[in-house]
Amino acid sequence: MNQKKIKLMQEGGQLLASIKTQLGSMVKPGVTPLDIERHANKLISQTGGQPSFKLVPNYHHATCVNVNDSLVHGIPTKQPFKNGDLVSIDLGLYYKGYHTDTSITVVAGSSSPKLQTFINVGYKALDAAIKAAIPGNRVSDISRAVQTTIEAAGYSVIRDLTGHGIGTKLHEDPYIPNFVDPNHHDSTLYSGQTIAIEPMYSMGDYQIKIESDDWTISSLDGSLTALVEDTIAITPEGPVILTR
Repeated sequence: MNQKKIKLMQEGGQLLASIKTQLGSMVKPGVTPLDIERHANKLISQTGGQPSFKLVPNYHHATCVNVNDSLVHGIPTKQPFKNGDLVSIDLGLYYKGYHTDTSITVVAGSSSPKLQTFINVGYKALDAAIKAAIPGNRVSDISRAVQTTIEAAGYSVIRDLTGHGIGTKLHEDPYIPNFVDPNHHDSTLYSGQTIAIEPMYSMGDYQIKIESDDWTISSLDGSLTALVEDTIAITPEGPVILTR
């Protein structure tokens, strides 16, 4: 991928980062996931781009909003957030021919040291994984950085969902597990590659289930979950974060 394409993705990523921040600041008791969704559509429309997730077959929303034990792919509902809810917002932007993808986890209303530590570990894992995303390293170096950080804090990495390559398509090779999987094709990272690194983890066990809406994925044991994500470009000078 040439510099022009990375520049376009960075342009889209900066727009998406701003939208992510605005949506995160909306999360308060009494606000609903559907409120977040509506505002996301408005903000994305103003960029001249499109919601990436609406280009996924059979998904009709700009965001996935997940609460507490709900991890990913949560359809935005009218159920208001309660004080202390752990809320993840995942969204993508298709802009000038390229996708960027990002996620944020925040607390509605009053947080607690326990919740704040849980969230902070995810960002620590994400930053460690990004540092490992250099030419010549392997996918497993990213996976190891996530797994080591999350498990050292006493949490579990989700094993059935992954980060991914991204560009003209929302999901491309390589797929990037959040743990070192001996059965996964361990490809070498190269300059010009663009990937979405996506730590997903829980306070309890790593097993997950699909809810009755056929989209929402939650922890099997009902434990709290979190998701953080950035799109990055791998360059000779090191990783460039496109969605901050």
